[in-house]
Amino acid sequence: MQYEEYLRVAQVAGATVGADRATVTSAHNTIASRKAAVQAAKAALDQGLLNLSYTRIYAPAGGIVGKKTVELGQRIQPGQTLMAVVETEDIWVTANFKETQLANVRRGQHVTIHVDTFGCDYRGYVENLPGASGDRFSLLPPENATGNYVKVVQRLPVIIQFAPGQDPEHLLRPGMSVEPTVWLR
Repeated sequence: MQYEEYLRVAQVAGATVGADRATVTSAHNTIASRKAAVQAAKAALDQGLLNLSYTRIYAPAGGIVGKKTVELGQRIQPGQTLMAVVETEDIWVTANFKETQLANVRRGQHVTIHVDTFGCDYRGYVENLPGASGDRFSLLPPENATGNYVKVVQRLPVIIQFAPGQDPEHLLRPGMSVEPTVWLR
């Protein structure tokens, strides 16, 4: 009788161990499932952050919006022009001098730039001398007829760079009228 009772206790204990093993296996499966869910959530978060980064549009340079063609909430396509940004840091003047005025002009010479809008002078320097006259690069260059010996004085574009730090409020804008004076000595 004692033997049968010990046998029953052993069977109950064996069944309990089996049930506990099944519980442990189930817990391991649940843990693996939850780890997979965490990995999927991390992947979804990373994809969401990546998609969010695509909604930020960065200008290639600092400046002022000159022309805006997009409105809030509008859907846009890749490569679509949204606005024109006018640079305010790197400003220059393209001065069209007569070819007869360029005999002594050299790169790096100091320039005084009088801006008509403000009535004040800015400092600058000759950045670049032209490679050719403007008519050589035009869409339809002039073709002089045979026998036409009229000499026309050409205008050549000279790039004049403003000295840095003169326009802290960024008042200068493209298209303003200026009068540059190149100091030869």
